[in-house]
Amino acid sequence: MCDRAGAPKPHNRLMHATVCLPTYNELENLERMVRSLDEVLREGDRVLVVDDGSPDGTGRLADRLAAELPFVSVLHRAKKEGLGPAYLAGFARALADGAELVLEMDCDFSHDPADVPRLIAAAEDGADLVLGSRYVPGGSIPNWGLTRRAISLGGNLYAQLFLSSGLRDLTGGFKCFRRVVLETVDLSRIDSKGYAFQIETTYRVVRAGFRVVEVPIRFVDREAGHSKMSRSIVAEAMWKVPLLRLRSLAGRL
Repeated sequence: MCDRAGAPKPHNRLMHATVCLPTYNELENLERMVRSLDEVLREGDRVLVVDDGSPDGTGRLADRLAAELPFVSVLHRAKKEGLGPAYLAGFARALADGAELVLEMDCDFSHDPADVPRLIAAAEDGADLVLGSRYVPGGSIPNWGLTRRAISLGGNLYAQLFLSSGLRDLTGGFKCFRRVVLETVDLSRIDSKGYAFQIETTYRVVRAGFRVVEVPIRFVDREAGHSKMSRSIVAEAMWKVPLLRLRSLAGRL
C-alpha cells in the first residue's frame, strides 16, 4: 500500500459503495461479472451497468439482471462515446443515488472481483482515492509478454515524468473514489475519451490535494469478448499527458 499524500483519516464505518461497469458488447462477461460481485459486495452496495448501446444485446441482459437482482441498476446510453464519457455518466448516477464510494472496473475480468473489498477497505480506512496497482510490490500481470509489459511500463513512466508523479500505476482502471472527491473535482472539465481518462482523473485528484493510496492487484487479459484498445486511444494518451501538465502550470486545470 503506497500513501502518496497526507495523513490517514479513518472512518471506521461501512460506506455504501457502487461499482460502475461500463459495457460495450460484453454479453459473454456481464452476467458472470455481476454474479461474482454479488458474492463479495456487502448489503447496501450496488452495481451500476453503464451500457453504450451495445448491438450484441448486453443492454437487454443488463435489464434482465436488474429485474432479477435488487442491487443492480442500468444506465443506457444511446451510443458508444468512449470510456471517459461512460464513466462520467456512471459517476453522476451513482452520486445521485447516494453512493458514498464509487468504484470503476472493467467488465472483462481483467480486474478480479475478489479485490473489490480490498479497495473498499482502503477507502474506509481513510484513502480518498484507491488505485488497484499492477506496479507496486505484490502487484502482477502474469500473462503478459515482455513486449506488452515494456509498452505498459513505458506508458506509465511517460505519464509519471510529465506529471511529476510518484504514483506507480497511472494508467490503471481499477479505482475507488470517495464521494467528496467526485464532488470536489470538476468532472465537467474532464474531456478524455479513452484510457487517458484514467491518467487525467488521478492527476486531477492529486492536484486537488486528496490522499491517494495504491493497493496491489493481479491483472489478467480478458478470456471472452474483444479488447476496446485502439491506436486512437493510445494517441490520445500521448498528447493528453503533456497538455495536462501545461494546463496545470498555467493554473487552468
